[in-house]
Amino acid sequence: QVQLVESGGGLVQAGGSLRLSCAASGRIWSYHVMGWFRQTPGKEREFVAAIQWSSSNTYYGDSVKGRFTISRDNAKNTVYLQINSLKPEDTAVYYCAATSERFGVTSKISYDYWGQGTQVTVSS
Repeated sequence: QVQLVESGGGLVQAGGSLRLSCAASGRIWSYHVMGWFRQTPGKEREFVAAIQWSSSNTYYGDSVKGRFTISRDNAKNTVYLQINSLKPEDTAVYYCAATSERFGVTSKISYDYWGQGTQVTVSS
């Protein structure tokens, strides 16, 4: 079992920044990749970013490249998502997820465990 707890969401003005955190516990060493997804009502859950625990490999969705940065702290079992230059269209619930897969990490169906999500709201 793996537990994922997101934090750091909130209300921010357009152009601002946020850093989301995902604290992982449990058998996290079995899961090679941590990902961030986001979802708005009525839409599919969208891939945002992913990172491998054991390497510097990172992956980003096209809509966030250049503004979002994913990082990890292995000692704390924590993954971060730095979000800069926020736009109103970034408003969503952001979810952290873990997968044992090494491929297909941009697809939500690859992920085994999910956090409860943290709301990010960007005002214009």
